[in-house]
Amino acid sequence: MNGQNNGFAGTAEYVASEQLMASVNVAVALQKPLLIKGEPGTGKTMLAEAVAKSLGKKLIIWNIKSTTKAQEGLYVYDTIQRLYDGQFGEEGVDDIARYIKLGKLGEAFESEEQAVLLIDEIDKADLEFPNDLLWELDQMEFYIHETKQTVKARQRPIVIITSNAEKELPDAFLRRCIFHYIDFPDEELMEEIVKTHFPHIGDNLLENAMEVFYWIRSIKDIRKKPSTSELIDWINALQIGGIPLDTLRSRLPFIGVMVKKDEDLQTVRERMN
Repeated sequence: MNGQNNGFAGTAEYVASEQLMASVNVAVALQKPLLIKGEPGTGKTMLAEAVAKSLGKKLIIWNIKSTTKAQEGLYVYDTIQRLYDGQFGEEGVDDIARYIKLGKLGEAFESEEQAVLLIDEIDKADLEFPNDLLWELDQMEFYIHETKQTVKARQRPIVIITSNAEKELPDAFLRRCIFHYIDFPDEELMEEIVKTHFPHIGDNLLENAMEVFYWIRSIKDIRKKPSTSELIDWINALQIGGIPLDTLRSRLPFIGVMVKKDEDLQTVRERMN
């Protein structure tokens, strides 16, 4: 049976814990947004891609920036283009609907088939941003003032929201979400994740690389601990470079692939001595 019947169960490329799979499926069943938090590199953004692939649905991504306004996700009225067309005598200038451009949320609502909508890094926007979306995420509709039309979701999208916990999200917003914190993978799960990227990796390389990786993460004074994606990149660099395994701990080749801050590099080198 396929994922559409059984719910989300991860993919060949994305290894999800039992708790994460359960949270996704509960959010889908209850038709509530799934709010995902976790330290960088734990696969928050990739989760939406995996859910869409697993369930056979279209993925729509709304990348949030510090300047993003909630309105942009609904629609934008292109007054500049209308003015430009009016100056040059273009036909249809009186049809305001021609100048209404749907945003990512509007696109998800208009989709004939259920889509997966990723609202990525919601905490980058200002504090009012989540509150400004409460009605739309609850009622699955919004009103276009210029055309006096209401856009209703044809199929309620599966909404996945990620946050890096840079800002506290409003309580009213949190009440409407299913929440899941992605814990950093333990060694058993990490081994499974690495093998999805490198199915033929040698046991010695995997064991040595992971030993160094978790040793660095265990150092108390490290400010930016290496993430899963950085471990993957480091293993790739080690394979390309053909570095002898017995020198990994003593030389830490290509360490800049995993450790990205000057002070952290200094701390690691001090611990080596």
